[in-house]
Amino acid sequence: MRRSIVTVLRTIAATLVAGTASAAPAGEATIRDPHYGDALFHFYQEHYFTSLTGLMVSQHFDRVRQHADEAEVLRGGLFLSYGLHREATQIFTRLLDGQASPAVADRAWFYLAKISYQRGLLPQSEQAIGRIGERLPPALQEERVLLQAQLLMGRADYAAAAKVLAAATTPGSRFARFNLGVALIRSGETARGAALLAELGRSAAADEETRSLRDRANLALGFTSLQDGQPQQARGYLERVRLDGMQSNKALLGFGWAAAEQQQPKLALVPWMELAGRDAGDAAVLEAQLAVPHAFGELGALGQSLRRYEEALAVYGRESGRLDQSVASIRAGHLIDGLLAVDRGGEMGWFRRIDRLPEMPHAGHLAPVLAEHAFQEGFKNLLDLLFLERNLRRWKDNLDALRDMLGNRRDAFAERLPAVRARQATLDVGGLAARVDALAAELARIEAQDDASALADARERELAGRLARVQAAAEHASDSTDSAALRERVRRISGALAWQQAEQFPARLWQAKKAMREIDAQLPQARARAEALARAQIGEPANFDRFAARIGALDRRIDRLLPQATELARAQQVEVQELAAAVLLRQKERLAQYSSQARFAIARLYDQAHLAADNRDEVSR
Repeated sequence: MRRSIVTVLRTIAATLVAGTASAAPAGEATIRDPHYGDALFHFYQEHYFTSLTGLMVSQHFDRVRQHADEAEVLRGGLFLSYGLHREATQIFTRLLDGQASPAVADRAWFYLAKISYQRGLLPQSEQAIGRIGERLPPALQEERVLLQAQLLMGRADYAAAAKVLAAATTPGSRFARFNLGVALIRSGETARGAALLAELGRSAAADEETRSLRDRANLALGFTSLQDGQPQQARGYLERVRLDGMQSNKALLGFGWAAAEQQQPKLALVPWMELAGRDAGDAAVLEAQLAVPHAFGELGALGQSLRRYEEALAVYGRESGRLDQSVASIRAGHLIDGLLAVDRGGEMGWFRRIDRLPEMPHAGHLAPVLAEHAFQEGFKNLLDLLFLERNLRRWKDNLDALRDMLGNRRDAFAERLPAVRARQATLDVGGLAARVDALAAELARIEAQDDASALADARERELAGRLARVQAAAEHASDSTDSAALRERVRRISGALAWQQAEQFPARLWQAKKAMREIDAQLPQARARAEALARAQIGEPANFDRFAARIGALDRRIDRLLPQATELARAQQVEVQELAAAVLLRQKERLAQYSSQARFAIARLYDQAHLAADNRDEVSR
């Protein structure tokens, strides 16, 4: 029933987008803040670190205001994915204390329940899951049911777990039905549970996942029947398990024990000998090495039984040596180095693809290691630390580039500042304001006195000057007929000019007022620019110093964090290697137990042989 946290991560974004769609048509989601959409985009691309850092920057600058609650849920889920349970709990608690909407509150309670369960705080997890209302998105409903059932089974309340699963199980939820069957059997309702598992065990399977689940159902039914003393029924269930599936070794072992329970050791030999010939890295295969000579002993073939026990000891010895080689290789770093070579470049510590196993002395030993949850979590943490180390090194290089850019900006500012100051000195904003006031007063006078000549254009002013000169010359001329005609002509031209100016006066006055309004609007801008320029001359050097101080502080912080990340990654690699070695060392301990059992069996056979020989001697005497 355990679901990986990556399953939760893959549903967070879908439920978050669903949470934004309350005002949108059914099936559509509305992203109202582009920066929130950017965070979701990187989330869907599985660039979780980029999504988290971008989201936090957007929150700092208040760029996701319209998705504040959803953004916090996303941030909490991403913290959870990095194992930062305390920080994630604080986020979800703040959401609940802040009177979040019912939909957001339900999601927050769900993630709080999930976090508490993963930290082993089962009472807190049960309390949180009990607070979930009716607004949990469908993508998380099955997860909630499975978590609740897991909590109940954690305190051995299988009946309540079965009730929860039965209420929420649908025909399409195969895993929920499987878990329901197991819960029913453990709660004592063996018939109901067996019927449900039997239905799964006979169902058609179109993909490998369904076929594997079908094998697990039949295997569970087989061993349940064995425990209930029904070996014949157990054989029927175990016969349905595929010989090439992942459960085949356990099924062969169980089938043999079912035949042995029916006092048919010869029949038990068939699956056990098949199993004994398989890879000795599997626990069922190792157990079969003991089961085969046991069956021969039951048949009375003591010689073959003895030989098989001795062969089992040899197999255990060889396998123990192979395990020692694998442990030594793991502790030398070959396993981790190989896995890192396969899975590089990701932002999060999930196995992206493993299309080839690392070079190891015995690759068959890797299957139980890679399947170990503790190893997967430890390797994930190692990948996270290595990513953070690379990220810090990249930022170390970026800070050098930023420092160079800042130096170039500082030099460019110092180079341009004298020219800007010289140009600023030629600008007298105060004088411009006085001139504007004078122009406004003059325009008011012109309008009040209808002084059309004051708005004459350059051609008209030139013509008026020429007329004035001609008129002055005419006034000093003699009173002849020609002089009188000249004066009359000048008078007429002056009248025409005055008429033309009077006709143009309204339009020219409107244009003058319009220009004055534009000047009035631009003058404050000129003042603001002058003030900004004055502030920049003082503030920009301060900004440069502040940026330089910020770069220096970050540089020192990276210098402090980088060795820590490197040391933690090194320590984590050692820890992961020891976790992997521990899996194989437990296998080695089982081998030692099997070897002891084989030696005791051999000793028992020798005792039986000596006792039979003594009995024959007594009879002969």
